Amino acid sequence: MWLFAMFDLPVTDRESRRSYAKFRKYLLNEGFHMIQFSIYIRFCENEKSSNQFRQRIEQQLPPSGEVRLISVTDRQFAKMKVFFGKKAIASESVPDQLLLF
Repeated sequence: MWLFAMFDLPVTDRESRRSYAKFRKYLLNEGFHMIQFSIYIRFCENEKSSNQFRQRIEQQLPPSGEVRLISVTDRQFAKMKVFFGKKAIASESVPDQLLLF
């Protein structure tokens, strides 16, 4: 599964910019990476893992602004078409998983 975090946060004053930076840094530390401005994604092994990340993100929400979280299956994610200008490019691939026995 892929978990999307999409947000519009105010950056009108020093405190709101600080909240924005703190939230963005939190997402990056949790393994998300930016695919577009204010849209971050993270690969999750399953729905349970996705829900755990959702709950943790809810604990870190900034005091104002809008945050949306959505999970999509790997199959749905693979159907995404990505364009850079008029040229189609490949979307992100599933990261390699480390197996421990």
